[in-house]
Amino acid sequence: MKQTRLVIIIAALLLCCICVPASAVIQEVTLKGTVATLSQPKNTITIEHPQQYGCNYPASGAPVCTYTPMSVEVLTGTAPDAAVYSVFSSGDPVVATSIGGAGETWITLAKLFGTRANEEYVTDIVGDPGTIPTPLIGNYVLDAKTVPDCSACSGTTCSAMFANVKVMSEGTQVSGKALKPGESLMYNGRNDGSSVAVTFVNGKALSSTCPDKAGMTGPQAISVYIVKVVPPISAAQTNIRTATTTRPNEVLTPLPQSTTAASTPAPTTKAGMLPLAAVGAIGLAGLILAMRKE
Repeated sequence: MKQTRLVIIIAALLLCCICVPASAVIQEVTLKGTVATLSQPKNTITIEHPQQYGCNYPASGAPVCTYTPMSVEVLTGTAPDAAVYSVFSSGDPVVATSIGGAGETWITLAKLFGTRANEEYVTDIVGDPGTIPTPLIGNYVLDAKTVPDCSACSGTTCSAMFANVKVMSEGTQVSGKALKPGESLMYNGRNDGSSVAVTFVNGKALSSTCPDKAGMTGPQAISVYIVKVVPPISAAQTNIRTATTTRPNEVLTPLPQSTTAASTPAPTTKAGMLPLAAVGAIGLAGLILAMRKE
């Protein structure tokens, strides 16, 4: 009898363990607004009239992603790099992503070109481009992946030895280079006056590709790049994409405001967690039945 109960307890613990994610992810909040003030001595930038980005996931069809006005008038956070003070000015429209909540720590700031919601594009980025849902101007796409230094790891992240950066134009790779911290890439091969410049400042990479690092817990890998896109002379856009591109791992902070269920952004659920939760629930139900029979 005692042995049976011991086996049941151990099995229950194992079932609970498989329902726990392999790594923790710190909340990121993406919003857009207008640069109000910049304070280089304090290393801060303040954004006014913020609108928070989020997606609804209907039972069928594509996600619906929008910006919703927040209940605060301004948000202040530290800058991801000193370059923001030469790139941004008061009055600039901006998309920004902070970590750990809204404001406080900006990990990315992106300058917007265009005013209409479905025709907004990014010309400048300081921070991690992967956290910004708005596309680059000129139909450029930036693919940047960091490579870890496996001798310098902590939890889920390691210092990045270099970043593999690719520049895509009209869906085709036109330039690529492995950049060490401080190195840059420049592309101006189109005949429309446009160009793309990327500098890898520094960053982190996931430790999961290193030997014996699987299953470690900790924050996500965040890097800092400086990106400058000079728009085409005509600034004409083809294959127009909207500024509501779905971005994985987007989680919203609940807002103290009244909205309808159809328009309220909902947090995402990580892929793979629902099946594990279902297995855990079924297993625990079976264990309870077994205990009743004892």
